[in-house]
Amino acid sequence: MAGPAPYACRPDVSRGRRHPEPPPAGRTDFQRDRDRIIHCSAFRRLEYKTQVFLNHEGDLFRTRLTHSIEVAQIARTLARNLAVNEDLTEAIALAHDLGHTPFGHAGQDELNACLRERVPEAGGFEHNLQSLRVVDELEERYAAFNGLNLCFETREGILKHCSRGHARRLGDVGARFLDGTQPSLEAQLTNLADEIAYNNHDVDDGLRSGLITVRQLLDVDIFAAHHEQVLRRHPGVDPKRLVSEVIRAMINTLVQDLTRTTADRLGRLRPQSVDEVRAGPPLAAFSDEVRVQADALKQFLLKNLYRHFQVMRMTGKARRVVRELFRAFQEDPRLLADEYRREDPVDQARAIADYIAGMTDRYAIREHRAIYRMD
Repeated sequence: MAGPAPYACRPDVSRGRRHPEPPPAGRTDFQRDRDRIIHCSAFRRLEYKTQVFLNHEGDLFRTRLTHSIEVAQIARTLARNLAVNEDLTEAIALAHDLGHTPFGHAGQDELNACLRERVPEAGGFEHNLQSLRVVDELEERYAAFNGLNLCFETREGILKHCSRGHARRLGDVGARFLDGTQPSLEAQLTNLADEIAYNNHDVDDGLRSGLITVRQLLDVDIFAAHHEQVLRRHPGVDPKRLVSEVIRAMINTLVQDLTRTTADRLGRLRPQSVDEVRAGPPLAAFSDEVRVQADALKQFLLKNLYRHFQVMRMTGKARRVVRELFRAFQEDPRLLADEYRREDPVDQARAIADYIAGMTDRYAIREHRAIYRMD
């Protein structure tokens, strides 16, 4: 196998960690990052956090943990195809949702609303920033520092989005949001691997739940084309296997198209270093045709699954749990353990957000019952 491309991130020339450490024995620094992520408590809690369906609604639906593993698998394939660092790509993929709240995007949106309405100076809540906060500050595993002390390249990849205000406070890892540069190719690929994973696997879970149907999906070009191809290759295949084959084929199409399009862009730009990747235009991308198809699938899911009345009922309940927990803790901090109590109101609001964001679905429901029920 050919060696890494000149534009690949190399662990031996990493921009380093926030707290200097001796190099690891028997593995690279990016492997150490991946291992620290897998062993941290925030990663384990992802098993009980919502992807689309609440964790307790069924054993076969995706959770944040299975989603993160699926993103890592797709991202490693892309990294290998394009000769960039697989270990770094995997580390970013496994860590990208560490800061996600319980109840998926409903929990995130409500926690953001609580902070902005009740303590505007706290700056709101965004799970991307919270993932970085988890690995930089909140994990408590090491005697010498807070957080996981990950390499700059891993932290850079975790932070996919950031406002200019937040970026100014983040120092070097936020600089690209101020100067308009790009992250590493490993980070760019992982971002699109995330999109491939959640769109296609949400189709699978949506069909499994019965909230969307194959008949509806036949109006979506990318699904309809692969559905027809599978039926031609396997006439008479049973419906369950048919769906699995269609989703597998869609993922393969997206991965292959992303690989080809990115390789073409790399061939035109010919970057000779990571710094040249960062200074150039975005390199990881789908072709225009496939981008349109992927966006159409995303819009279908938004309209027919994420806004399905049964999902919206769950969303409403989830937002109420988060809202009432935040209000109770803010109005009476004595309900919090000592480690989450602060003197400053802004610091207190952030500590409450940290506490709620770290909850699993079932723990949040249990805390809500403990505070609001009279039994």
